[in-house]
Amino acid sequence: MDIHQNARLTPHSREVVVHRVIVEGHQIRAVACAFAVSEKTVRKWVGRFRDEGSIGLRDRSSRPHRSPRRTQAELEAEVERLRRLRWTGDRIAHATGLSKATISRILRRLGLNRLKSLEPAVPVQRYEHESPGDLLHLDIRKLARIGVVGHRITGDRRQRAPGVGWEFLHVAIDDHSRIAFSLVQPDERGCSAAGFLAAAVKYYAQLGVTIRRVLTDNGACYRSADFRAACRQFGIRQKFTRPYTPRTNGKAERFIQTALREWAYAYAYQNSEQRLSELPYWIHIYNWHRPHSSLGRQAPASRLGFSRNNLLRLHS
Repeated sequence: MDIHQNARLTPHSREVVVHRVIVEGHQIRAVACAFAVSEKTVRKWVGRFRDEGSIGLRDRSSRPHRSPRRTQAELEAEVERLRRLRWTGDRIAHATGLSKATISRILRRLGLNRLKSLEPAVPVQRYEHESPGDLLHLDIRKLARIGVVGHRITGDRRQRAPGVGWEFLHVAIDDHSRIAFSLVQPDERGCSAAGFLAAAVKYYAQLGVTIRRVLTDNGACYRSADFRAACRQFGIRQKFTRPYTPRTNGKAERFIQTALREWAYAYAYQNSEQRLSELPYWIHIYNWHRPHSSLGRQAPASRLGFSRNNLLRLHS
């Protein structure tokens, strides 16, 4: 039960108030003074207890029992019908004779005040490829370089470092194992994306994973000649997400959120170089130690099936 912060009496206190008045025979004025409430409040809870018993001491809605001026149910049904025909609130108000404010309240109560509420929810389609390397998700996140410690840490918005520029976090995450790899590049051009792909292929090869396909968005760097040439060089088939549908590359998007929360913005770094130096350590924690909810609270490395010898060699 939610009790607002200024409440003088909780359900337990109300029972004590009623007990003192009815059982112990204390005066209402004395009880009200003892609990720092008005006499009217004490009479209210005593009256409720006599009428309804202990149930009457519970909180109840302050909504009135009757609302004579509320819009009739038939008219509300007509408003809903017209809204489902994609009518605007202004048009519905003109057709039904109700005010636009009333239409707005009805639509909000029905959960139809936004047009997107009329569209059926897109079903969640979860998938996972059978083995590591079957699909590698790629994405890029733009990060501001650090010139000074930001106002989120210091609380001082006057401290600025204009013109420090940007750097770009290139990320890769394996669809099956969730093993991740990241590098910070100076830009998001095709040559940088191709270089990152080469580094990612080398990293996963050290873990015994051969990359067969990559999934990217429709950014210019991923459609560049340099990136296509890199895919051909490593025998990788490239797939693209549906335009304006970031959820189709959801594993990379979710990994970026985690990286921003637990690495990029987790500490008060003094400069970008200090933040960059922490990235390999955090990637190691993510791959080898951090529990992953979609993997039964196991770390991503558990999906690679390492023997003890391989584990000691790669994890040392």
